Formats: sequence, C-alpha cells, structure tokens
Amino acid sequence: MTLFLITFAVIAVVIAIMSVGVIFGRHAIKGSCGGPGAADCVCTEKCEKRKNFEAAQSLK
Repeated sequence: MTLFLITFAVIAVVIAIMSVGVIFGRHAIKGSCGGPGAADCVCTEKCEKRKNFEAAQSLK
C-alpha cells in the first residue's frame, strides 16, 4: 500500500508540474505529426475541423 501511495504522489506531482507549465507557457499540448519516422513533417495549415471550430467561435 505504501508503494501505491508513493507512486500516486509522484504521478500527481508530475501532472501538476506539467499543468503549471501549460498554464504559464500558453502553449497547447499537441501530439506528434504522424508518429515515429515523420521527422520531416511541417504542419503549416490548420485542418478543416479546426477551421470550422474557430469560425463557429468567432460568430458567438
């Protein structure tokens, strides 16, 4: 039980630190662009779903 509590505490601290970094850094958490082997990926344009979402938000 002690090992579980220590593990839980460590994971909670790591999540809290990552949250603070995102909040103050203002960078969105994002995944890779194609996974392993996609080193030459350059995403320069937003996907259609994101464009539609932003358009809907601007109308509100």
